Amino acid sequence: MRINLTKKEIINSIYMQIGFSKNISENLLEDIFEIILKNILKHKKVKIAKFGTFILRKKKQRIGRNPKTKEEKIISERNVILFKASKEFKKYINNND
Repeated sequence: MRINLTKKEIINSIYMQIGFSKNISENLLEDIFEIILKNILKHKKVKIAKFGTFILRKKKQRIGRNPKTKEEKIISERNVILFKASKEFKKYINNND
């Protein structure tokens, strides 16, 4: 079973734990996302201590195949974002099973 964490749930959590209004909590979350995204585009890498690192990587153009029809198509060049969890994050996850 897959459970998604929504922005609304994060905003409500900020509202309940810190006491900011929901409007301020939403603006705060949007600002955090914007800072992370701008820095990924600018520096190709964003490291958040005790959480992990986001890395922007360019994938080259390549040939892919449709497994059903075996038809070959060119997959265009594109950017992808990778996330590598920090040692502290991994340790926290493995100790809280």
